[in-house]
Amino acid sequence: MKIAKLVTLIFALLQLGALNGFTQGAGIEWDILNEEVRRLYRAGEYERAIIVAQEALKLAEDNVGSDHPDVATSLNNLASLYETQGHYAKAEPLYKRSLAINEKALGPNHPSVATTLNNLAELYRSTNRSKEAKELAERAARIEAIKR
Repeated sequence: MKIAKLVTLIFALLQLGALNGFTQGAGIEWDILNEEVRRLYRAGEYERAIIVAQEALKLAEDNVGSDHPDVATSLNNLASLYETQGHYAKAEPLYKRSLAINEKALGPNHPSVATTLNNLAELYRSTNRSKEAKELAERAARIEAIKR
C-alpha cells in the first residue's frame, strides 16, 4: 500500500512540469520547494516534507492566487503527505479543494483532474468508503480514456 501512495505522490509532483504552460506559474522558488518536498518524501522525512509543502502552498497562493493549478498541485501534494501518515481528515478537504480548482481552471476532463480523483479515491478506500472510491475511480478512468 505504501508503494501505491509513493507512486501517487510522485505522479502528482510530476504534474509540475505539465502545468508550466498555464499562464505564469508560481515561480522558481515554488519549484525548488516542491523538489525539496519530493526529496524529503523519498527520504521518509514526512514531518519536514509537510512543513515544506505548506510553504510551497502559501507561496503559490501568494504568487498566482488561490484558483491557479499550481495551488491545486500544492494542495494535492500536501494532502498526499497527510494521507501517507494516516491523517485522512486533514487530507480529504485538500484533495477536494485541489479537485475544484483544477476542474474550474483546466476543465473537468483534464489529466490533473483524473490524478486528484484517483488520489481521493485511494483515500476513500483507506477509510472504508468503497462506494465513493469506486465512483471517483470510474470517473478518473473515463477521463484517462479520453487521452488515449
